[in-house]
Amino acid sequence: MQQEHKEKKGLKGYYKTTFLIGLGFFTMGLMDPLYDTFVPQFLGRYIESNGVIGTVMTLDNVLAIFLIPIFAALSDRTRTRIGRRMPYIVTLLPLAAIAFGIIPVTALTSLSILILTIFLLNIFKQAVRGPVVALMPDMVPGDLRSEANGVINTMGGVATIVGTLGLSLLMNVPVSLPGFSEPQKNILSFPVATILIILAVVLLFVFVKEKKAEPTTGDTKEKEKTPILRSIGFVFKEKDKSALFILLSLLTWFIGYQGVLPFLGKYSSEVLGATGGLSAFGAGMVGIAYAIFAIPSGVMAHRYGRKKTIRLALVALVAVLLLLFVHSFVTGGLAAMPRLASFWVLLFCFGIFWVTIVTNSFPMLWQMASFETIGIYTGLYYFFSQLASIIAPPITGFLIDISSYSVLFIFAAVCMALACFFMSKVKRGEPDDKPVEQPS
Repeated sequence: MQQEHKEKKGLKGYYKTTFLIGLGFFTMGLMDPLYDTFVPQFLGRYIESNGVIGTVMTLDNVLAIFLIPIFAALSDRTRTRIGRRMPYIVTLLPLAAIAFGIIPVTALTSLSILILTIFLLNIFKQAVRGPVVALMPDMVPGDLRSEANGVINTMGGVATIVGTLGLSLLMNVPVSLPGFSEPQKNILSFPVATILIILAVVLLFVFVKEKKAEPTTGDTKEKEKTPILRSIGFVFKEKDKSALFILLSLLTWFIGYQGVLPFLGKYSSEVLGATGGLSAFGAGMVGIAYAIFAIPSGVMAHRYGRKKTIRLALVALVAVLLLLFVHSFVTGGLAAMPRLASFWVLLFCFGIFWVTIVTNSFPMLWQMASFETIGIYTGLYYFFSQLASIIAPPITGFLIDISSYSVLFIFAAVCMALACFFMSKVKRGEPDDKPVEQPS
């Protein structure tokens, strides 16, 4: 009891720092749902096939699979007056914000300019994602990272709510643009998000001071000189394969998630009859669940164990996805709003269990890392999650083309069940486990 009381007291001391670090996650949470909801619709102006749209949506993930691990590992080795993560954050995030803000305008010009803008956005966004995520475990002790990650995911959830339930409604506001005789809709959310992202970067830079690196002794210099690929290889050569099985788990659950996510907006509008900004409300329901349940899910994992909590959440997700599969058939005779409302309730439930997985899986992987390798483990997390983002949308897009939208949810349910099997093989990653030191 005394130990538990001590940990809770210690966590209170990190809430302010974690909240401020969460501003970096806020920027990602603001961009991602708007991007996933509206960019497929922008592409749909030029491309008819959902399979092709799904393939184009993976272009950013192709960049991410290389850029996130590289820049996360590079930031491990960076030493500057403002820290090792902050130089990447204060330069790349504002550039990403600017590219994000002009996407709707480029969508009015041509497909090639739209794809070029998407490409530039994701160069900046994916390069900075690793350093943003690695900032928290740099500054928060390992036994408190589930709760801290809950705080950070709450920030991401708030951003999703702001983006999908607030900013998305601005897509219905006409905007006058040079070169167009009539005011244009489906614009305003993106530049407003740009302003909020830049403001968040300023606050993050002003109020978050990175922990100073320890003076480099001969041993630490050797560790910092260890080649990145050798460090990554060490993860896969460990006798205990827990890290590998966590990575396989997240690969499969992200394949399920990313197979559904890009098509939620189109599903809402084409199957359920959502109009305008309402097509983003599905993602908004997931965001609300994120904001409400991220912290409790971290506390729950601290009490009952990360692995057990994640596996229970995966089983629950399978059940919710099966309900989503039958939803369109069961509610077929209802009007549009009751169908949408029941769909949003199911997505809210989905969000509860999804945030439970995301909140606790990252800390499990970080628990196996040392201070010198946090960026590498962060990069591996994103390598596998972005690999899923490359694999999934084309598969589900073509499945929709040959079947129907409902196949999305069966596909995702199978993936979650497979992820639950892989998690059963994980033996480490709880708060008391020690990191495995790399051989010299």
